[in-house]
Amino acid sequence: MASIDLEWIRSQFPALAQGTGSQRPVFFDGPGGTQVPQSVMDAMSRYLATSNANAHGAFVTSRRTDELIASARAAVADFLGCSPDEVIFGANMTTLAFAFSRAIGRSLKPGDEIVVTRLDHYANVSPWYALEEVGAVVRVVDIHVEDCTLDMSDLERQLSDRTRVVAIGYASNAVGTVNDVAKAVRLAHAVGALVFVDAVHYAPHGPIDVRALDCDFLACSAYKFFGPHVGILFGKREHLARFRPYKVQPAPDEVPSCWETGTLNHEGLAGLIATIDYLAELGRRVSFSPENCRDALIAAMEASRQYERRLSERLIQGLLQVTGLKLYGITDPARFDWRTPTVAVTLAGHTPYAVAERLGDRGIFTWHGNFYALGLTEKLGLESTGGLLRIGLLAYNTFDEIDCLLNALDEISAASA
Repeated sequence: MASIDLEWIRSQFPALAQGTGSQRPVFFDGPGGTQVPQSVMDAMSRYLATSNANAHGAFVTSRRTDELIASARAAVADFLGCSPDEVIFGANMTTLAFAFSRAIGRSLKPGDEIVVTRLDHYANVSPWYALEEVGAVVRVVDIHVEDCTLDMSDLERQLSDRTRVVAIGYASNAVGTVNDVAKAVRLAHAVGALVFVDAVHYAPHGPIDVRALDCDFLACSAYKFFGPHVGILFGKREHLARFRPYKVQPAPDEVPSCWETGTLNHEGLAGLIATIDYLAELGRRVSFSPENCRDALIAAMEASRQYERRLSERLIQGLLQVTGLKLYGITDPARFDWRTPTVAVTLAGHTPYAVAERLGDRGIFTWHGNFYALGLTEKLGLESTGGLLRIGLLAYNTFDEIDCLLNALDEISAASA
């Protein structure tokens, strides 16, 4: 495995070339949505120019759209390690989570239990709380406040023979913690429960293998891993066939189409294919002999993870030296396999919004707030004070950009001393 070619990666993203020298923007806003390669934009434009039609028609552009949808399923199957007929598309992960919670809710009885976590984005919390209206009981797994990791012992305590669903995030979009999803799946399956994994935040940071995880459902969003706004869901074939979707009567009854309400975002699917092609090309550039697209994608994500770990070490080491700054989450480099390069902090004397605004004035783009991880910011006692400042690194970021951020934070801190 070779190191990533950062110059090649950055050359693929037009947004990174805006401005010149120190005036170029620094994109540390990736957890809210990544930048997009030129090839993705080109693919979307090309579809609209040459193939724009609805599906299942008896003419050439419609047939191209049918082929596009099939190609998109195959590309995502390579990305997630599943079969194409286990791939469903939707507007976003949140919409898909609500669709499946409603469908699963049809099979629940009063007193059946659903387990969620305090670490998760509420896209994987609220859809399950919605089932309280059919009598479901929602239990919440707590966290270890000192490092913002999930309390796996508490997860075991929350499980029972009444547990029907465990909803868990692959990684925290707020503080970067990577959960032991494989263990959670084993524990849940031991009591006969299904597992719904939110992989939105993890997807740009490491390879996903739904077969190895053995999860029942896994959802992610392409715009978080360099693509357009397309929601993606993997579901085990037997579950997709067993549960009944809410759909319009004339819509297809076969899996997976029966789960896709209305017309799909075809130009978005064209961009999604190009996104996965970009990642596969990255994999071919870092691996000496990928045998197929899946192997190339794994190589790309492994190389990205290794590079992002080095970025994390520089960032976290520097942040811990900033006067008045508190960092939430895992800080020990020996445990960085259990975090993504997403870091959340507060700075004494400043609200997260004020820090984000001052960084933004310097061309450094970060996020502030709770990032829909409301349970976490409430547990940390930060919701009433504006939440957190979130710094998100990706494989297109650089060490120089990190140094620029650290210098800016030092200046902001010193100005308030």
